[in-house]
Amino acid sequence: MTAGAVGLSGVGRASALARGRTSAVPAGEAPSSVGRGLGLARHVRTDVLDVAYHDVGAADGVPVILLHGWPFSPAGSYAEVAPVLAARGFRCYIPYLRGHGETTFLRDDSPRSGQQAALGADVIAFMDALRIQRALYAGYDWGGRAANVAAALWPDRCAGLVSVNGYLIQNLALAQKPLAPSVESGYWYFFYFLTERGQKGLTRNREDLARVVWQRNSPEWQFTEAEFAQAAQLWNNTDYVDVVIHSYRHRLGAAPGAASYTDLERRLLDQPKIAAPTVTLDGKADGVTPWTDGSGYAPHYSGSWAHHVVPGAGHNLPQERPKAFISAVLEVHGMGRSVSS
Repeated sequence: MTAGAVGLSGVGRASALARGRTSAVPAGEAPSSVGRGLGLARHVRTDVLDVAYHDVGAADGVPVILLHGWPFSPAGSYAEVAPVLAARGFRCYIPYLRGHGETTFLRDDSPRSGQQAALGADVIAFMDALRIQRALYAGYDWGGRAANVAAALWPDRCAGLVSVNGYLIQNLALAQKPLAPSVESGYWYFFYFLTERGQKGLTRNREDLARVVWQRNSPEWQFTEAEFAQAAQLWNNTDYVDVVIHSYRHRLGAAPGAASYTDLERRLLDQPKIAAPTVTLDGKADGVTPWTDGSGYAPHYSGSWAHHVVPGAGHNLPQERPKAFISAVLEVHGMGRSVSS
């Protein structure tokens, strides 16, 4: 595969050496449930979470953390992406976000926060737990936001960034500023989750609600029932509803953040720039976030930056157009190597 040439509207650049795949379980980490195509999930503890994750690729491969969105599955989103990247010399780490799958809180009294600072801090804590000093980040939706936050606040830990829908750090100072009605209508569940009715709806109808989101946010994606059923297992997590509800209420200014993330959220109010090499992607068939030429993202990235529009891709871009996502990872890795050489 030529980096940047498959499924993108531009040409990228990257190269990597192929290495074999390993499946050894690090000391103290027990494998658990199976992720489709990614093998058994492992577990590692941070200061807040017991994080379930998959890893694919040689132990000495280039670390890349692949982050999933809501309400999607990391095993589904990266089932085709991770093996190809592993063959290209990467070590792929695919964690389950807080409140999803087997990722659980260690303490009953920990706030079930879904705010952006928490998601970003989780990426760094995950890296610390696995002794990963520096890595590429790649993600979409919640995972893309976590990647942007981690890259902005801990720049020395990020070797490069692939972000679907661009700069995803929420500007909470503008939480009450209305968007165009055509955009607001796609965010119907944001407002639904502000209500007690919406919280009950998510609790009782989490699969039906997710199906609506999948269909509307990715209208051209012909997902299978097996893919949906695999993802549905993640939503049985006991903290799922609390984390999801808090995430959407916090971003609209309707719920306070957890005290432990106050300083991080204050720094995010400044909309910090990201210095790491970055490739942003927009799906041309995204049903919730309209595609752009990327010009609105550009001011937020102070390093090397490229933008591509991916035809036929909706909101879950890595699962819908894995070749395009793979190409973006290869491209941003090449950009980083060019800077360092």
